[in-house]
Amino acid sequence: MKKGLLVFILLLAVAPWVVPPFYVTLLNYIGLYGLVALGLMLLTGVGGLTSFGQAAFVGLGAYTTAALSTGVIELPAAFAWSQHSPWIALAAGLLLTLAVALILGALTLRLSGHYLPLGTIAWGISLYYMFGTFERLGGQTGMSGIPPISVFGYQLTTANQMYYLIWVFALVAALTTQNLLDSRQGRAIRALKGGVVMAEAMGVNTARSRMVIFVIAALQACASGWLYAHLQRFVNPSPFSLQYGIDYLFMAVVGGAGQVWGAFLGAGVITVLKQWLQDLLPSLLGRTGNFEMIVFGALLVLLLQRSRSGLWGLLARLAAKVLPKRTVQRAPPTPVASADPLPRRAMPPRGEVVLQARAVTRRFGGLVANNAMDLTVHAGEILALIGPNGAGKSTMFNQLSGVDTPTSGEVLFRGQAITGRDSRDIARLGLSRSFQHVRLMPEMSVLENVAIGAHLRGSRGVLASAWRLDRAEEKRLLAEAAVQVERVGLKEHMYADAGSLALGQQRTLEIARALASDPSLLLLDEPAAGLRLQEKQALGELLRKLRGEGMAILLVEHDMDFVMGLVDRVVVMDFGQKIAEGLPDEVQKNPAVLEAYLGGVDE
Repeated sequence: MKKGLLVFILLLAVAPWVVPPFYVTLLNYIGLYGLVALGLMLLTGVGGLTSFGQAAFVGLGAYTTAALSTGVIELPAAFAWSQHSPWIALAAGLLLTLAVALILGALTLRLSGHYLPLGTIAWGISLYYMFGTFERLGGQTGMSGIPPISVFGYQLTTANQMYYLIWVFALVAALTTQNLLDSRQGRAIRALKGGVVMAEAMGVNTARSRMVIFVIAALQACASGWLYAHLQRFVNPSPFSLQYGIDYLFMAVVGGAGQVWGAFLGAGVITVLKQWLQDLLPSLLGRTGNFEMIVFGALLVLLLQRSRSGLWGLLARLAAKVLPKRTVQRAPPTPVASADPLPRRAMPPRGEVVLQARAVTRRFGGLVANNAMDLTVHAGEILALIGPNGAGKSTMFNQLSGVDTPTSGEVLFRGQAITGRDSRDIARLGLSRSFQHVRLMPEMSVLENVAIGAHLRGSRGVLASAWRLDRAEEKRLLAEAAVQVERVGLKEHMYADAGSLALGQQRTLEIARALASDPSLLLLDEPAAGLRLQEKQALGELLRKLRGEGMAILLVEHDMDFVMGLVDRVVVMDFGQKIAEGLPDEVQKNPAVLEAYLGGVDE
C-alpha cells in the first residue's frame, strides 16, 4: 500500500510536466471532486448516511471566499487588515460551514430510513437557491474578480500553478481520513453500520459519531469550494445544485463506498468518462444532448449488479486472481503484545448483589412482554434465564442493559438505579452483553471487532486520531483486543474478516468483544447457539473461569444440557413472568416448568 501511494504521488508530481494542459485541468477537477467524494465516502460508505446535499457545502466555501476576498462583504475596521486575503476567507468559510453543518446535522441526523436523504435534498436545494437570491452575491449571474491565492508571495494564477495546491489539500485529506479510520474513533464510526443498538451497547456515542462524519464531510466540501473559486476566479450558483450533489454521490459509490482512495478513483473515472462521452456521443448520434447521463445510469446499474463495493472492490478481486497470492495478501498488523496492559476494573466481592430487577414490567400497547419480573445476580455466579420461545427473555435482557426502558419497576446495578439510562452509560458502569442475532462488522477483522468493545477504555479524540497522536493508546487497545481474542480460542482467526467465520465462531467473537470492555457483569443471549460440541465445552470452560474470577454472568440459552451442567441457579419465564427459580436439579422437577415446556405433567 505504501509503495503504491508513493508511486501515485510521484505520478501526480510529474503529470503537469508531461501531459497537455487540458489533462492538467481534468486532474485539477478530479482533485476537487475527489475531495468532496472523500467526505461522502466517510459519510455514506462508512457511516451509512446518504447525503445528496454536499454540493451546497462546496458552494458555502466558494461564496464565502468570493464575498470576502473581493470586498463584497466588508469586515469591521478591526479586521480590515485581513480583507481580500483568500487564506482568511478559507478560515472564515470553514467556521461558517462548521456552524451550518452543526445546525443542519442536529436537524437532519435525527431522521432515519428514506427520510434522511430526503432531508439532505431539502437543505441542499435551499442553500442552492440562497446563493442565487442575494444580489450582493451576484444573483444568478455570479461573482467575478476573485483574486488568486498567494503562497509565500507567489500568486497561483494558472491551472498548472493551482494544480499542486489542489492535490496537497486532497492528499492531506485522504491521509488524515485514512488515519482516522485506523483508530478507536474510526472503529466507532465504522460501527454505525452495525446498528445503533450494538454500537451503543459497546459504549459508542452514535449521535456524536454521526455528527463527526457529517461535519468532516462538510468541511472537506467547503475546502473544495474554496479551491474551486480561486481556480475559476468566478462563481455562480450552477455548480452547487442538486445535480452536482448527485454526481458527488455517484463518484463515491462508483469508486468504492468505504474506500478512501476509491473516492478519487470514482472522481477520476466519472470526470474523464463524462468528458469523453460528451465528445463522442454527439458525433455518433448526430445530435447534441445529455446522452452521457443515460450511459452513466446504465453503467452504474451494471456496476452495482457486478460489484457493490464499486470499482475499487472490482479491481481488488481482479488483482487477487491475476497477481501472485503473496502480492495481494493482506499483511497482519504490527504485533502489539508488548503494549502496557489497560487498567482493569476491581471485581465486586464474591456473593455481592451485582444486578437486581424489581417488579420490572414492559408493555407494548395491550401486550405485556414482562410482568413484574424480579431477578437478582450475584458476583461469582452464573444465572440462567430460560423459558419457551416468546416467554419475554430477550425483552428482559433489553430492560436490564438499557436498550429498552421498563414501563414500570426498577433495575439496580451495583446499587445504582439504571432504569431509563441509555446502554452506553450502563456499559461504562461495567455491564456488557452479546446479542441473540449476531451483530458484527463482517468486513472488519476479528481483532478490530473485538477492539470496538474496548472503546470506553480509551479517550483520544478525532483530531488526535487523524494526526496519529493516539498511537500509544491505540497500541494498548489492540493489545487488549488480542488478549481477548486469544482468551476465547480465536487466535488463529485474529486477522481474518469477521464475516468469514462460522456462526458459532461469530458468537464466540461477540463474547470476546464484550470481555474487552472489562465488565463485572456479562449478559449472554444464546451464546451456545450454533456451536459444535467441542466449542460448547470450550465456552463452558471459559464461563467457569470468568465465574472463578468473580464475574457475574446472566445467560439466556435453549440448550438445556449446556445450561444444567454449567449454571449455579436458574430462573424460568413463561408468558412474561417468572414461574420458577432455584438450583438446576430443583427447576427441572418443578411442575410449572414441565407444564411450560411440555404442555402438561403426567399424573
